[in-house]
Amino acid sequence: MECATDSGKATLVNSPRFGEFAYRETDVIEFPWGLRGFAGLRRWLFLSLESHPTFVWLQSLDDLSVALPAANPWMIFEDYDPEVPPYAFLALDIQGAADFTYLCVVIVNPGAAEMTMNLAAPIVVNLRTRKAHQVDLAGRSYSVRQPIPRRSDEQALTATAS
Repeated sequence: MECATDSGKATLVNSPRFGEFAYRETDVIEFPWGLRGFAGLRRWLFLSLESHPTFVWLQSLDDLSVALPAANPWMIFEDYDPEVPPYAFLALDIQGAADFTYLCVVIVNPGAAEMTMNLAAPIVVNLRTRKAHQVDLAGRSYSVRQPIPRRSDEQALTATAS
């Protein structure tokens, strides 16, 4: 279903996780080669929730029942230093540093008792063309399930106060 908005036509969808929301085609991120474990799903949205500002959700538009949490890896692991192969930048037509960003998929166990991040295969996103590719890193021994450290209550209060 489409509806008119101030900035053009928007499509309304109803996802099991996020309920009803609207998006424009200019919001869509395309994964021309699919995403690990979801090769047939090519069209995604990045959704931010006020309740979890560090994370974004990758919401599939090809299968609305699929949504994956992800995050900027440097928000959690300041010393992350990926060596992305040059082919990834060529394939995505990345022309400069302002063109792209990285995200890493997060795995959350039931009840959020444990959270891990896939640092071994970051998602490189061309912000200009809205295309993305999940890339295997070579030369580093990053984990596909790197535990995300939990903040203590004291750290959380300090972060909130600053």
